[in-house]
Amino acid sequence: MKITHTEIYRFSIPMEPFVIATGTMHFAQNVLVRIFTDTGIHGIGECSAFPMIVGETQETCIAMAKDFAAILKGKDPLEIPERMNDLLGYADHNNTIKSAFDMALFDIAAKNAKLPLYKFLGGTKRTIETDMTIGIDTPEGMAVTALKYKSQGCHILKIKLGKKVHDDIQRVKHIREAVGEDLVLRLDANQGWSFDDALFALGELEKYNIEFCEQPMRTWYDDKLPELNVNSPIKLMADESCYNHHDARKLINSQSTTYLNIKFSKSGGILEAQKIHEEALQRGVKCMIGSMLETRIALSANLHFALASPNVEFFDLDTALLGHLVDPVVGGLTYNGYFLDVPEEIGIGAEADEFFLAKCESWTV
Repeated sequence: MKITHTEIYRFSIPMEPFVIATGTMHFAQNVLVRIFTDTGIHGIGECSAFPMIVGETQETCIAMAKDFAAILKGKDPLEIPERMNDLLGYADHNNTIKSAFDMALFDIAAKNAKLPLYKFLGGTKRTIETDMTIGIDTPEGMAVTALKYKSQGCHILKIKLGKKVHDDIQRVKHIREAVGEDLVLRLDANQGWSFDDALFALGELEKYNIEFCEQPMRTWYDDKLPELNVNSPIKLMADESCYNHHDARKLINSQSTTYLNIKFSKSGGILEAQKIHEEALQRGVKCMIGSMLETRIALSANLHFALASPNVEFFDLDTALLGHLVDPVVGGLTYNGYFLDVPEEIGIGAEADEFFLAKCESWTV
């Protein structure tokens, strides 16, 4: 099998503004790739650029996608480690756009094997329930949002924090008082606190029965994570501090965290995500599968990976519910309330809506 050409799309998804500690997103800066082969099989992949986190924009993703497509042309898509090494040999980092190519290659491989991706990866179906994320707002506004999600049957809330620490404490207080004790609350500071603020906030927030707190400090304070971890009454989860399995190894060995958050936009796709999962599995460190602002295409790939990864215990796959104003996806992941499932179709089982694609700027390499 040989790659004949790749289609690249500016896959911009209009959405309601979404606020986190590092900035506000007004639309999902996504890129879609479709890799075609000489056997008639094609693979689909999607990434969502989040520049304030990963340093990539939609423009840089598109520029690198054109180069990557040229590099892969004429090569065997079933040799996934070799193909991803081809991209690494050309450019380090750029993990967000690499994840779209990785995803498309795995889609091709699973379709070639005539298996749903989760089965191709060795997985089985299990019950998956996502949390729902509440973006930064006033304490009162976030409590109203929390009550709305509770009324819709949500059992797990993820609260974005990382602004002024005293305001953050009030945000959590208002939410817990509004929803009562029966909902699980998770926190995500998105690197917004200093060490002193993190230590203070985590101590003050313990009484609100918090499951864990993601990424309390900037990654350049990773050397302080072991001290924070041992002194925090709330369990920590490393997100922006963990891009690859080497990061995972160092975080685990230094006792910097209790949990790890795996995202394809950081790992560069499924191949490296598997290595992070294996590193964590060997050390008994549970993982979350997370996402940026992807549509149900990439979310479907996330879920396939999670179904094949028994050490993934937490699920943050709510982005399609967070204010996307259109759903440009045919097939793929479905939501039954906040419980997720993927179809039994071969591959990822999701495609982009052709009418939506017709409106997107595109390139063929």
